[in-house]
Amino acid sequence: MSLLEDKVAIVTGAGSGIGKSTAVLFAKNGAKVVVTDINEEHGNAVVSTIKENEGEAIFVNADTSKPEDSERTVAEAIKAFGKLDIAVNNAGISGVVSPIGEYPIEEWNKVISVNLNGVFYGMRYQIPAMEKNGSGSIINVASILGQVGFENSGAYAAAKHGVVGLSKSAGIEYAKKGIRVNSAGPAFIETPLVKSSLSDEAYQNLANLHPMGRLGSSDECAELFLWLASDKASFATGAYYPIDGGYLAK
Repeated sequence: MSLLEDKVAIVTGAGSGIGKSTAVLFAKNGAKVVVTDINEEHGNAVVSTIKENEGEAIFVNADTSKPEDSERTVAEAIKAFGKLDIAVNNAGISGVVSPIGEYPIEEWNKVISVNLNGVFYGMRYQIPAMEKNGSGSIINVASILGQVGFENSGAYAAAKHGVVGLSKSAGIEYAKKGIRVNSAGPAFIETPLVKSSLSDEAYQNLANLHPMGRLGSSDECAELFLWLASDKASFATGAYYPIDGGYLAK
């Protein structure tokens, strides 16, 4: 039997990167997946990929910084598949690169709105749906910057620290109700954008920040999320799981 057989999962920001890998892997393991993204073309492409592999999925065009979109996403999941068992709150943005004393206020608000408020809005509507089942698993995608700082990334680090604290609090609150809430901390993940936007030297310098000497992959992150979503992680809640090639061990 597949790890997520008969489960219904929402994956936000699933049009590319970690979210895409997660949605595809969940579907391969039996989940019915609600793919959300602000990019309709990318989101529908992921749904097509899942269906081509005999999985079940729908696309919902949703902006996680809008609470009404999070509410609608849960409603669409229940309308299509009858319930909600799993949520991966993955959607996020990096924000501008700037020191705190010069950080544009509008950009700060945007990063906090998507990366922190968006996770809260997601859980605000996901949890009541899961309470009806008496069980559920939520994985909130934070970052290594949910534990440490990083130069010129103050808004991102602040939001991701907030995601870790929010997840711990929710994990405590809903532990006795059968709903597990955890956060994950990917380090720098290799994407086409990272590869194309950095010189070979800059890319290698970034890789060297990790004791393993390389960047992670979206598929590696998805495998961690699969475990956390499954019953194999039945005693795991309120925790933070780095997947970082040793970055935080330094």
